Amino acid sequence: MYLCRLIIMDMEKRKPAGTDTVIRLNRFIANSGVCSRREADELIRDGYITVNGKKITELGTKVSHNDDVRYRNKKLSSEKKVYILMNKPKDYVTTVEDPHAEHTVLELIGDGCKERVYPVGRLDKATTGVLLLTNDGDLTGKLIHPKFKRKKIYHVFLDNPVTKNHLFRLTEGIELDGITVVADAVSYADADDKSQIGIELHSGQNRVIRRMFETLGYKVKKLDRVYFAGLTKKNLKRGKWRFLTDKEVSMLKRGIF
Repeated sequence: MYLCRLIIMDMEKRKPAGTDTVIRLNRFIANSGVCSRREADELIRDGYITVNGKKITELGTKVSHNDDVRYRNKKLSSEKKVYILMNKPKDYVTTVEDPHAEHTVLELIGDGCKERVYPVGRLDKATTGVLLLTNDGDLTGKLIHPKFKRKKIYHVFLDNPVTKNHLFRLTEGIELDGITVVADAVSYADADDKSQIGIELHSGQNRVIRRMFETLGYKVKKLDRVYFAGLTKKNLKRGKWRFLTDKEVSMLKRGIF
């Protein structure tokens, strides 16, 4: 009997993450992205956590994935928060599902991530470069809302050399749909090729860079996002992805970039 119990315990330890019918409450809270397990114990002890409407203060309490767990009356999800950095290739759309698209960026992740993630913001089909995907809705909201002004830098390849006057026009503002869009910074990306431009801006308007240059009489031949909210595509080949490090996640959440 004792041997059978040991075997059962060992099998339980080997279960893949997420297959348990019940888990410790502190783990549920930590998986939701609120805090660490140790900090979750303090929240439980101090009475900040409710389960199905009842305040819980007992450490070691177990819950199921179907329980209504709340922190300060905000419902928590037991799904582990994941953060993925991708170097998006051309011809992939940044939507979860699109019946008219041949490829979506989620195809590149495949079975490499069991959690369901979503692109943060959007890059159009022809644009390449830095793309963040996550299931952290709170962080997504902070990164895409205009009031938080997350910096984005693009490398733009144009059909003709750009004049200095037009560079100045970009920083003065280009009117699109009745709204003046201003580049925060703009410069030549290659001293010997003035058709390559580096541009920094915070606007989230659809196809904003292509439209700004089209207004000035240029056609964008290639557009690559090289920086977004402190993240770059350094050492990440086109079409490849990786999970963010704990340090990178912490910097994103704290807005240190």
